[in-house]
Amino acid sequence: MIPRYSRPEMVAVWSPETRFRIWFEIEAHATTRLAELGVVPREAADTIWAKGKDATFDVARIDEIERTTKHDVIAFLTHVAEIVGPEARFLHQGMTSSDVLDTCLAVQLARASDILLGDIDRLLVALRTRAKEHKYTITIGRSHGIHAEPTTFGIKLAEAYAEFARNRARLVAARAEIATAAISGAIGTFANIDPRVEAYVAEKMGLTPEPISTQVIPRDRHAMFFATLGVIASSIERLATEIRHLQRTEVLEAEEFFSPGQKGSSAMPHKRNPVLSENLTGLARIVRGMVTPALENVALWHERDISHSSVERMIGPDGTITLDFALNRLTGLIENLLVYPENMKRNLDLLGGLHNSQRVLLALTQAGMSREESYAAVQRNAMQVWQHRGDRAGLFASLLKADPEVSARLSVSEIDAMFDDFYHLKHVDTLFERVFRPEA
Repeated sequence: MIPRYSRPEMVAVWSPETRFRIWFEIEAHATTRLAELGVVPREAADTIWAKGKDATFDVARIDEIERTTKHDVIAFLTHVAEIVGPEARFLHQGMTSSDVLDTCLAVQLARASDILLGDIDRLLVALRTRAKEHKYTITIGRSHGIHAEPTTFGIKLAEAYAEFARNRARLVAARAEIATAAISGAIGTFANIDPRVEAYVAEKMGLTPEPISTQVIPRDRHAMFFATLGVIASSIERLATEIRHLQRTEVLEAEEFFSPGQKGSSAMPHKRNPVLSENLTGLARIVRGMVTPALENVALWHERDISHSSVERMIGPDGTITLDFALNRLTGLIENLLVYPENMKRNLDLLGGLHNSQRVLLALTQAGMSREESYAAVQRNAMQVWQHRGDRAGLFASLLKADPEVSARLSVSEIDAMFDDFYHLKHVDTLFERVFRPEA
């Protein structure tokens, strides 16, 4: 991933230095267990660890060897032999390249998952804090982009909290799905290596043994992992899109923090644009774009082919690095989000109380009018409010009171009582208890 959208901790997981260190540990642990089983000399295993544990593997030298071998694992083993000496011949006994590559990828994806889980935890803290801050900040809810009924800004953020809590659970499951080791040799039959070696390496590398592999770990595991990243990215976009809409000039109920000296446009000095939210929308598209290649990697030929390799060399680093950056950017956005309750109240009142139409509809049905007649009566008055181009304050209630069908069923005081906006918020505590009680 390009540096602009990268954070150092996640980048380090995918560096060549990290990869070669993991490769060495896989090979060395396998050799240690082979020595315990009497397959290779114990002295050789000890020498490999002694000379390799603090060694710096020369990336340029490995690349140089690979230009001749055209094989990355062989190039690495050749370089290790240059460091370790003759005992290196006992490395890779009964193993195949995929044992190293797939087990290493599992380690990297598990480490990346741990970083992403930490990212989500920080985002959850930010969402919880701001949700509780605006628990009763009343605002209009919208369906199809049109005013519906009141909610609170805290409920909006509590919804996002619940969604990312689900995403966290998904990622925990995806991490478990991906964290398997395969040290089973060519075709996965253990013909030339003892299954106890696989179990030993898996334990040492923080993984579990793959129950049954071909020459590779089954790619349905990887498909599920990247699908989970795609779902998380979509949740990021959903929240970012909400903020973008709320920042529109005509709405302006919330706004990204605009720092001193920040510029919104090279041409128009007045601009304050939702650039972070828009950036998150774009980054989400990138992460989701990696899901389909991961799904297509599942169907390999027979016991293996190499078509998955080039895909994973890109989507592994780029998917996790991009999502790590996006989650952290979203956390900062939420922490610093500017919220304008007065604008929320102004927008709530724009349609002169039309958001209470359902209350009137229900009251008429309870007063004896059929639902069809009630709907027609409320709608014809509501449409007059829509068509009115002046001040709409109190207009809907006035029209209802003047309507003979409505006034025959409902008194003036009953109609007035239906325009208490906080009626819609009576179960806010219940919703917050549902969302936040598990954390207690």
